[in-house]
Amino acid sequence: MKKFFIIFCVLCFAVTSAQARDFKWKRDAMDGSRTGVSVPGKDNVKQALGEVSGDVWTSPSGKVFRSGSTPKVAALVIEAQPSMSIVKEVVGYAPEDMVKQAPESSLTNWFIDNFMVAAGEITGRHIDFAIGNFGGVRVNIAAGDVLYDDIRSMFPFKNQVVYIPVKGADVLRILEGMAATKIEILGGVRILVKDKKLVSAEIGGKPVEADKTYGLATISFLVTGGDGLKLGDYACGDILWTDTDIFDAMMSQVQKARIEGRPIEGKVDSRVTIL
Repeated sequence: MKKFFIIFCVLCFAVTSAQARDFKWKRDAMDGSRTGVSVPGKDNVKQALGEVSGDVWTSPSGKVFRSGSTPKVAALVIEAQPSMSIVKEVVGYAPEDMVKQAPESSLTNWFIDNFMVAAGEITGRHIDFAIGNFGGVRVNIAAGDVLYDDIRSMFPFKNQVVYIPVKGADVLRILEGMAATKIEILGGVRILVKDKKLVSAEIGGKPVEADKTYGLATISFLVTGGDGLKLGDYACGDILWTDTDIFDAMMSQVQKARIEGRPIEGKVDSRVTIL
């Protein structure tokens, strides 16, 4: 009997797995047409989610729900809003959509250029170029108000800011390795690649000099092997590890831009050209 039960379970699993492979998802936009519910901001919870009194939920559209799980769920969502207020804070404005694309994009250029500035302020060192990874930028930025949550979601990992002094000859080796495999996010450097080979590389508008020492800003993840990069292996002096993670570094620049009235925007400037 036990053997029969095991065989029966295996057959059920096989059938279920086959059905799962054939299952097709459908995505529908939630437009609040039934209840008037919308995404709440920091100061419009009642207007966006309605209100609960006892066991009754009155939705934003005026439709009343008096029984079942709906009022309970509504109450839980509404009660959670005060603790979520920080992530709904508007921290900036983006004039246009910024979408992550390789080998460069307005979003990734905005990130790495501001990261270079932040790294210089945090370490007190001169930053010549910076390397980030595409996998570390997790979300895009839509045109309009930019929330604290957008930046938090973009950089969710605890990767710290790191400074590495690197000789020009090793800068070229790093870039040659990227040209042959995968080019990551680059700041302060301009490269030309053809047939997966590095044709030219400039830092600060000048060809990379083999004997010169350049200041590299990156994140801890890429220092010891993340995404196949071991940038720490190329250090020609002491590596400076900081306690500041990438989110805090970027938020410092976002906040500075807001104070100065500057938008959150980046430009594609052909810093990476692939023939």
